[in-house]
Amino acid sequence: MNKTALQHFGRDHIFPNSIPGLPNKLSDIDNLEIGSFKTNDGVSLSYWKAGKGTPLIFVPGWSSNGAEYINIIYLLKEHFEVYVLDQRNHGLSEKVHFSNRISRLSADLNDFLNALKIESAHICGWSMGCAVTWSYIDLYGADKIQKLVFIDEPPSIYCHSDWTQEERLKAGAFTNSAERMIALYTKAAPVNRLVVDTDIFDFYNVEGAPAFENSHLFAEEFVPPDMESLKHVLFDHILNDWRDVISNKINKQTLVITGEYSNWVESQRWIADTVPDGRIIIYTKKEHGDHFLHLKEPIKFAEQLKSFLCE
Repeated sequence: MNKTALQHFGRDHIFPNSIPGLPNKLSDIDNLEIGSFKTNDGVSLSYWKAGKGTPLIFVPGWSSNGAEYINIIYLLKEHFEVYVLDQRNHGLSEKVHFSNRISRLSADLNDFLNALKIESAHICGWSMGCAVTWSYIDLYGADKIQKLVFIDEPPSIYCHSDWTQEERLKAGAFTNSAERMIALYTKAAPVNRLVVDTDIFDFYNVEGAPAFENSHLFAEEFVPPDMESLKHVLFDHILNDWRDVISNKINKQTLVITGEYSNWVESQRWIADTVPDGRIIIYTKKEHGDHFLHLKEPIKFAEQLKSFLCE
């Protein structure tokens, strides 16, 4: 049995910034529910749900969860049945120290679709959520998918030593050491710079982004991250190369969204050019065109997403 968000958390929440078109408090998001299901390996995963219509499933990035999508849920629930899946070890979902691989996370997405009897949906992946979606398509096909949206994720994080610069740019690769990157992301050791001077968390800030400040502070208060649990999936995530899936297995209309601050723009262009019916939107620097663009510009993002999915 799903619970309303207020039932689940036991109290309301007032967002610090009043922004026209966005919720002022948690209770403004009518019929927001928190649900859960069991995966086929016995792990309890949670999801956020609101709205009616064609299912639209958000697969968040590493360390993210439904709480950070609170503005996006609010904006899109009148047009879609919106879901945000908290992946294993993320958000409200169970914390386990086994099966922390992208392939298992994609199996969790398959279990989610089966548990909720969703036969057709749009899927929007962000960051690692793109990799989970690519793995899902690789393993289960795209029959249940209507349209795809990918937000700022390189097809391959790891850069092989024999790659040319052109290959690296098209793949978006920016590290030659999974261990060093994990140390960077988890702050577990002194930072070692990577193949490209890339630290996406340089942009994980709320300065000048009041909508992101609202969702970020809500997430920090109600769903604080468990870094010890989160770090386990990173090694596998870093070492995968999804270019073969993108080149051969995606046959749905696809929107790619990135920004001028991203070091992966060329790889995002490559994705849009490679899939059969792809297009790309590139946010400018003035539009918070960084890795967190959809959370910083939720109103613009929601309108663009709605336009693409409903055309």
